[in-house]
Amino acid sequence: MTPPVREGGCLCGAVRFRAEGDPKWVAFCHCSSCRRHTGAPVSAYAGYERDRVAITGDGFTAFSSSPGVRRGFCGRCGSALTYEGERWPTEVHFHLGVFDHPESVVPTGHSFIEERLPWLDVHAAGERS
Repeated sequence: MTPPVREGGCLCGAVRFRAEGDPKWVAFCHCSSCRRHTGAPVSAYAGYERDRVAITGDGFTAFSSSPGVRRGFCGRCGSALTYEGERWPTEVHFHLGVFDHPESVVPTGHSFIEERLPWLDVHAAGERS
């Protein structure tokens, strides 16, 4: 059986990516840095090994948001795309919303849940026990 290939990109199409195989994990992140990066109350990511990922196009830009953390986005339209950090040095984490078919990657856990917004009911947000 051929491993799945998932593709995605930014809002304007200047950046595209291709990820081979299933993600290592898929989870919600509740940290304040991710909230600020996306403008959303919670982020959701799929983590892939860097050697399973190709990013193409001429708009990809990254910035260091905090020590040891780089966040990728489209320099043209501003779409938040990736997270890379020293904590997971071989991985690239893609925001689920930038996949062409985000329904194919389902979160199964939560990170930094102690930072979640108090009004967010994690049981209603897909928590898996």
